[in-house]
Amino acid sequence: MNAEIIAVGSELLTPYRKDTNSLYLTQKLNELGVEVIFKSIVGDHREHLTQATRQALSRVDIVIFSGGLGPTEDDLTRDCVAEALGIELKRNPELIAALYTRFASRRLKMPTNNERQADILAGAEILKNDRGTAPGQWLEAEYDGSNKIVILLPGPPSELESMFENECLPRLEAALPVEYIATRQLKIAMVPESTADQRAAAIYKKFSDVQTTILAAGPGEVQFHLKTHAKSQEAAEERVDELSSLLEEEFAEECFATSGETMEQIVGYYLQMRTATIAVAESCTGGLLAERLTRVSGSSRYFLGGAIVYSNDMKTQFADVPPLMIVEHGAVSKQVATALAEGIRKRCRATYGVGVTGIAGPAGGTEEKPVGLVYIALADGKKTEVVERKFLGDRERIRLWASQQALDMVRRRLV
Repeated sequence: MNAEIIAVGSELLTPYRKDTNSLYLTQKLNELGVEVIFKSIVGDHREHLTQATRQALSRVDIVIFSGGLGPTEDDLTRDCVAEALGIELKRNPELIAALYTRFASRRLKMPTNNERQADILAGAEILKNDRGTAPGQWLEAEYDGSNKIVILLPGPPSELESMFENECLPRLEAALPVEYIATRQLKIAMVPESTADQRAAAIYKKFSDVQTTILAAGPGEVQFHLKTHAKSQEAAEERVDELSSLLEEEFAEECFATSGETMEQIVGYYLQMRTATIAVAESCTGGLLAERLTRVSGSSRYFLGGAIVYSNDMKTQFADVPPLMIVEHGAVSKQVATALAEGIRKRCRATYGVGVTGIAGPAGGTEEKPVGLVYIALADGKKTEVVERKFLGDRERIRLWASQQALDMVRRRLV
């Protein structure tokens, strides 16, 4: 079965609000074997929403609405769905009583327009909202000779997610045919998306029964999402395992995760396996590397600390970079990156030290040292490795690239 998600609200058509509900719903539907083939955002406009509802009903099995169930005049989801299906709305007296009771329990007088939230599509089941006043609705109806499932959910994410988990998932599991699905997610580091696809295409094209999606997930990370259906769970797992193993073999050390882990999680796993510790001295990344390492719960077991050494004086004071080295080679140089890594490792008495220096831009670049030039060094007391990279993009993207490169260097050394 397939589905369409319609997010309702004019605020979602501005630069200030994002539709995050559809991401959550897509994940949950995919886990049930339902493919989301369309997503729409529609403003608070009766004609537009009614038209979008009819289009959705004409092309998918399940239509899910988020938002537009409030008490105000511009909350039109109930009315437009009723119009598109050609059915009536009926005001439910029990819901009205529950709304008045809810307000009274908080010693508030309920505005009469809240009664609109008790308008229920004819034949619909009421979905309990344990976190707000707007009930959801579940309707199984016929449209153009086909059976459809129509679900109305509130817009606030906390309300929508609770309602979907508690009220919709059990109904969907009962309504959907049995599916045996297996999925994998492989993450590849520091390989361009086009290169990754070129190398992988000859492999995954042999598996016509496995859906393969390639995603450039961010600076320095490409993901392969694998998904297949089979007559049994064992058969599905076996098939996706076969393709996953071939891709892992092709990308070898470039493949850093096979179960959805982040780069910083993988680095943390390896550091703990080796009972090793790490410290960082960051210039152009401004603490981003340390922030990523400490996103992981329990990172205090291996991350000792470090310093953000933006000025030359701080490079000397906190990481023991010789002032004459900075004068001779410049703050952005292989020599300074090396000194940062070795200095912070010694200062923090860590197993590994990482030094990052570069020009994140948009200003500060020269012909000799352009914006995007970054040096990253990794020291362990026996060997210091330093790489030079020229990253493209804006300031934030360059900083993200640099942090990803640094983490990947640590991962590869630990492997």
